[in-house]
Amino acid sequence: LRSYVLSLHDDSFVLTSITADKNVDVHVLDTKVGNKIVATFWKHPFGKFTLLYSHGNAADLGQMQELFIELRAHLRLNIMSAIFFDPSSKSGLKDYLIESNRDDPKGQTVSLSLAASGVQRYDYSGYGASTGKPSEVNTYYDIEAVYNCLKDNYGIKQEDIILYGQSVGSGPTLHLAARLQRLRGVVLHSAILSGIRVLYNVKMTLWFDIFKNIDKIQKVSCPILVIHGTNDDIVDFSHGKRLWELAKEKYDPLWVQGGGHCNLETYPEYIRHLRKFVSAMEKISIQKPNKQQSSSVSCMNSVKHNKCLGFGKS
Repeated sequence: LRSYVLSLHDDSFVLTSITADKNVDVHVLDTKVGNKIVATFWKHPFGKFTLLYSHGNAADLGQMQELFIELRAHLRLNIMSAIFFDPSSKSGLKDYLIESNRDDPKGQTVSLSLAASGVQRYDYSGYGASTGKPSEVNTYYDIEAVYNCLKDNYGIKQEDIILYGQSVGSGPTLHLAARLQRLRGVVLHSAILSGIRVLYNVKMTLWFDIFKNIDKIQKVSCPILVIHGTNDDIVDFSHGKRLWELAKEKYDPLWVQGGGHCNLETYPEYIRHLRKFVSAMEKISIQKPNKQQSSSVSCMNSVKHNKCLGFGKS
């Protein structure tokens, strides 16, 4: 169990227990359904693009900090990240508590206690417990809130954004990518075909399945880089291979020989291939959207969800 404290200093949020970095902004974002999520923006002084990074359940803030520092330096881009839930974990969901600091008289400190699989609930001082629950639809609301923060707070255009989805984070990544037609690119890292397919080798998409990436990837119009380990014992290598085959705009994949599910960043070819991808994205031109593309972007705000089942309809 790791603990982090989110404090408000001079009108800015700060995560203690995370190395101080003047180029890191911390945001507490409200989603469309009223949940709160914590997001961090890692600025590069000369960054042309921004990586919107959606990671899965086997990560904590300390681990991600180390990775983001490396990615920011080697790829020369900004990074925006939030923690997403994993409703399809093989081992089942664990409870994560964000306990209010009841002794804070100004209600300006939030204590975050995180276990291995991410954040489930947010409980702010003076406001009581959040109603957020780990579900597929909530991850979609989460990533939409993060994207809106990039657009509204930093003026970042979608053609300057590369979406990055790791493991179950590939679900919200492809949800957003299917709706934004002017993205610079997408990276899928140890991605899943769908939730059910992680557990069972099914040939057809079942109505109750979640994170139906196998269907959504075909709606993505920008270049897609797929990274997967050949020895992944959590999400079989066949998931990455099939996603790459289905992509309309394929970029040379990175199949990490001997790589597992959570260690691909330790291989030297990981950074090399990402740098090559970012360099290639700098050279492509983004065409102006037609009327059909414009309507698909606006429909992100009006997407209907099956609230009874907690599954998103696209």
